[in-house]
Amino acid sequence: AGPQAGSPGGGDVAQGPAEVERMAHRAPGVRLFTVLAWDDERGALHRVYSSAPDAYPLAGEKVMPRDAPWIVRVVVEQMPYLGRDAAAVAEVFSDHVLIASLGCGAVVNVPVVDDGRTLGVLNLLDAEGAYDETSVASSLLLATLSVHALRSWRDASATSTPPEPHP
Repeated sequence: AGPQAGSPGGGDVAQGPAEVERMAHRAPGVRLFTVLAWDDERGALHRVYSSAPDAYPLAGEKVMPRDAPWIVRVVVEQMPYLGRDAAAVAEVFSDHVLIASLGCGAVVNVPVVDDGRTLGVLNLLDAEGAYDETSVASSLLLATLSVHALRSWRDASATSTPPEPHP
């Protein structure tokens, strides 16, 4: 299946992430690309875009403790996370076996920040060893380009009922 996108209100979030994914294929490169919107009230990351919807469907959620090291780094401190190899991916993500099955062994996670507020996270995954500090820099640019799409998702979701959490 091809890339999918969606928003609770059917707004323009569908175009934004797809274009950002196309850019990510050029630099830094990507095998799996997802966008998670941050719901600060619920402490949840809600998947609003997935390049692999069979493995990572839309509306999936990750609820993590606010003091989890990855959440603190990426969502609270608004710093990128670079996992250069499969061991670094496994250290942070409980779904590392699924990630590996998709041919991915490296990750860059970058926060999408608007006026000091974390709107969400871009997740770029590729083969082990594919990412370095240069990859992080180009991913941060992609995050800047994603602000409008995540702002639109947030605004649309403010008028809809929150989804039930998925395991």
